[in-house]
Amino acid sequence: MATHLLHIEPAELRFVFELKKQSSCLVQLANNTDHFLAFKVKTTSPKKYCVRPNIGIIKPNDKCDFTVTMQAQRMAPPDMLCKDKFLIQSTVVPVGTTEDDITSDMFAKDSGKFIEEKKLRVVLISPPSSPVLLPVNGDMKHDPSNEINVQKDRLPSGVENIPPPRKVSEEVKGLEPAQDMKEDRADEDIVPRQAENVGDMKPAKDDVQSNLANESEELKSKLSAEVTITKLNEERRRNTQEKDLLKKELEVLKRQINTKGNQAGFPFLFVCMVALISVAVGYYIHP
Repeated sequence: MATHLLHIEPAELRFVFELKKQSSCLVQLANNTDHFLAFKVKTTSPKKYCVRPNIGIIKPNDKCDFTVTMQAQRMAPPDMLCKDKFLIQSTVVPVGTTEDDITSDMFAKDSGKFIEEKKLRVVLISPPSSPVLLPVNGDMKHDPSNEINVQKDRLPSGVENIPPPRKVSEEVKGLEPAQDMKEDRADEDIVPRQAENVGDMKPAKDDVQSNLANESEELKSKLSAEVTITKLNEERRRNTQEKDLLKKELEVLKRQINTKGNQAGFPFLFVCMVALISVAVGYYIHP
């Protein structure tokens, strides 16, 4: 696909998808102009992919490569369909610009510069299955019936190339290995299906174990929180009890101080009255 500034290969990112394995894809950018170009790579799932480098400078009529690595996934998407996308932005920069000079403002649409954008979608590919060889009648040898099976596979209409009944009766020996091959192929079909089921069971078991581990951690955290809450409640109750005891002790001390003050001497008014009376009596006795 030819663009105004860059030529991008490939047109889409193809990853060989295998559970718990990383997969990488190489993208090549070709500068079709006589100017220096700066590019930047963005994705809708930044935690799922690693782009190296995600920014760069391409000299005039030069090329630059970057690698996109998909992190190991624990579960396959439904129907092997992926909605992730990548956005490649490019713009013209002055001569001598380096990667350290690249900023996010260079790719802002409101800056007035021409920003070229190209979206790449992600395609997941199943890994190629390895051929399974099984013996025919105990001997690993080429059988003429394989040619008949190959012809059947090559027919576009799906019609089987079955020989007439007379030839079958005359060539019984030649058909016996073919029947064995059909049985062997049925066994081959069963073996990969069982292997796929086992492969599907492994991530399911891993998910169950991870869920159990998460639940146990949540229970532990809840229990620890409850224990801390009970401890805090007990400390609070003890503090309130100690506070009440201190209040009672203070009241007792106040009462004791008041009683001691009352017992220590006479009130001031009583003393004044006694003084006045004594003065009056003295005045009458000694006129």
